[in-house]
Amino acid sequence: MNRTDRLYAIVEDLRAISPRCRSARDLARRFEVSSRTIERDIAALQQAGVPVYAEVGRKGGYALDKSMSLPPLNFTPAEAVAVAIALNGADRQPFADDARSALRKLVAAMPGHEGDRARQLAGRVQIMTSDAPERPGDGLVTRVVEEAVLQGVVLEIEYADAEGTLTARQVEPGMFVGGRTGSWYLVGWCRLREAVRVFRLDRIMTAALTRQRAPARPLETFESDLSDMIVRHPALD
Repeated sequence: MNRTDRLYAIVEDLRAISPRCRSARDLARRFEVSSRTIERDIAALQQAGVPVYAEVGRKGGYALDKSMSLPPLNFTPAEAVAVAIALNGADRQPFADDARSALRKLVAAMPGHEGDRARQLAGRVQIMTSDAPERPGDGLVTRVVEEAVLQGVVLEIEYADAEGTLTARQVEPGMFVGGRTGSWYLVGWCRLREAVRVFRLDRIMTAALTRQRAPARPLETFESDLSDMIVRHPALD
């Protein structure tokens, strides 16, 4: 994680647990850096105007101003655990970091005793997962692809086909698609093939943003080239 990403992640972590605080040692362990590095990061955030302050004492640490945190949420423990179950496996799908951040905010914003009950209930749920190792760089590559979709810029990738042959592509990102098998895909306009192509995320070996704005193409351009693996768009209400 580079420093810019770490600064943002520190703010989100403190926002999630506000008004409680997190010690420099805990933050250092979480972000795999030294406590001194965390202290320098906090100083940089304060200089930038982020309302982070230090709590002194044995249980002290750094906290974010309450105005930057969520008010108490009326989620039941069962609802919170249901969200956690729904997010299981998010590590290999788009916006995985945002999903984890959202869940931390949800639990942190619950009244204290309800949050504790949710954690106890979560201990009564076990989910069988694959022990297949994650390919180094998977998370970073996916975050770059996410940014390309969010910003609407052309993406430069190295893509491996089913036989492992690498090709360099420039892709105008269109949409993410989830398949029935759990794999996720980027659908975009491939400038090499001059056509819509579907790229499996775990076959994108490298990814880099360009400064080129992707031409605005209607979503139907990308949907028309897809198989019946699309079920529905995620519901937000």
